[in-house]
Amino acid sequence: MSQKFDVVVIGAGPGGYVAAIKAAQLGLSTACIEKYTDKEGKLALGGTCLNVGCIPSKALLDSSWKYHEAKDAFAIHGISTGEVKMDVPAMVGRKANIVKGLTSGVATLFKANGVTSLQGHGKLLAGKKVELTKPDGSVEIIEAENVILASGSRPIDIPPAPVDNNVIVDSTGALEFQSVPKRLGVIGAGVIGLELGSVWSRLGAQVTVLEALDTFLMAADAAVSKEAYKTLTKQGLDIKLGARVTGSKVNGEEVVVTYTDANGEQTITFDKLIVAVGRRPVTTELLAADSGVTIDERGFVFVDDHCATSVPGVYAIGDVVRGMMLAHKASEEGIMVVERIKGHKTEMNYDLIPSVIYTHPEIAWVGKTEQALKAEGVEVNVGTFPFAASGRAMAANDTGGFVKVIADAKTDRVLGVHVIGPSAAELVQQGAIGMEFGTSAEDLGMMVFSHPTLSEALHEAALAVNGGAIHIANRKKR
Repeated sequence: MSQKFDVVVIGAGPGGYVAAIKAAQLGLSTACIEKYTDKEGKLALGGTCLNVGCIPSKALLDSSWKYHEAKDAFAIHGISTGEVKMDVPAMVGRKANIVKGLTSGVATLFKANGVTSLQGHGKLLAGKKVELTKPDGSVEIIEAENVILASGSRPIDIPPAPVDNNVIVDSTGALEFQSVPKRLGVIGAGVIGLELGSVWSRLGAQVTVLEALDTFLMAADAAVSKEAYKTLTKQGLDIKLGARVTGSKVNGEEVVVTYTDANGEQTITFDKLIVAVGRRPVTTELLAADSGVTIDERGFVFVDDHCATSVPGVYAIGDVVRGMMLAHKASEEGIMVVERIKGHKTEMNYDLIPSVIYTHPEIAWVGKTEQALKAEGVEVNVGTFPFAASGRAMAANDTGGFVKVIADAKTDRVLGVHVIGPSAAELVQQGAIGMEFGTSAEDLGMMVFSHPTLSEALHEAALAVNGGAIHIANRKKR
């Protein structure tokens, strides 16, 4: 006799496990299927984010930044140190312990909330039945009233640089280096490429980033991307724009990469090469031919604004559907879907999903960019405030970057908040909260911000929108 559940979730990443927990909390019998195992061969919940993505990369970013500070930035505080060394295996080991703690924490949450955890590969069949192929090869058919597809994404492979998991690696392999490569190449100047490049650059690698596009960080506000390019280049990243990789050849423990740019064909040699050109949805073997669920030519599942597929009772969330591939987007989609299954009219505001790049300085934004608004014909007022004028940033010796607030010139409603600098992710979230409730720049300017804090930069930028900043000279309005 097959098992039956109100909700079956395929995938235990940040979308899937959150959806499963929420479903159980709402009184629905719930099962979550996951096949990923750790190096010890044990089931590891949490998906890419917890295992080989968001969390481990941030662990390495934090460790490498502390090394940089101890080596190059303590003297200004009056702190003297001897020779500073980095034990790379210890750093990577710390990362692994953090991952293990968090993934086991998800398993604990499943037990606490009554979620049934099933190990194996899940495949949607016709009639909302799910085929579970277990690690031993046995197959079980599970029946569900509702199915949520949350199988996530994997790194994109490119023919000119095939991953061999030795010299040429993807983002997962770049988290496991046991020593600092002398010459490191990174294909792709996106979030993943810049973060991983920053980690190993701080530890002493000579890092070259090859980006096919001519524009740096196209999704970011132009002022932010310009500042980021200047700062990251100053930190030592050699970012080559308009550099399209055409081939690679591994010679022993190094790789010769061929690329074309404005000057024609070029070659460059690296000890390690990271391929970080994006991710693609994991929908292979997810759907039976007669499941009724449709996907597009890139492998994304077709869904409506509420993540419902073409089959009633079947939903898809996270990286397998349209939109940005972000853990927090996936989690909120999971909650929305489950609450709608329960009959609630829950909506999700896709216009206010924050984006963050955890380089140093951090880069974050929410809402629209100035160039996008102007392209739409929207008249805007803009206020900026540099961290160089922030007392808290000066005290922390972290004064690079600025906060930028964009407001509608007619209504004063805030349409975008863009930050490059210390705690950018936290400051942008404050902006997102205000924007969710339709805040105006004047509203932000009238709020009391504690002193001295980095958040005062957001306050001053909001004041600057209407020419009322206190701690910088205001721009004269045209």
